[in-house]
Amino acid sequence: MNIAITFRQMEATESMKSYAQDKVGKLQKFLRQPMKGHVTLMCQKTIQSAEVDVHAGGEHFHAAETSEDMYASIDKVIDKLEAQIRKTNGVIVAKKKGAERASERLLPEGAEDE
Repeated sequence: MNIAITFRQMEATESMKSYAQDKVGKLQKFLRQPMKGHVTLMCQKTIQSAEVDVHAGGEHFHAAETSEDMYASIDKVIDKLEAQIRKTNGVIVAKKKGAERASERLLPEGAEDE
């Protein structure tokens, strides 16, 4: 797991850095391959923004969020990413299950239910 953090127009604090790393690191449990993440934290007057890019194998996830509190922005962006990852994993499982059902329906020629 590799997580890079960039601070723009704000002071880099160790507490903010460790908070972001912990939150993004928890996304690894939803992914099947090792994760590479890039977190960008920005401050413009009273608006605090957080952007996160996550790469895991061939999958790519991106989310951004703004609020008046940086910790709240990080929490919201992590929630968005978790929803994206869960949705993607659900689609993969549904495709696999659908394929199994389709193969069960195929009967060899001449073999019909009596």
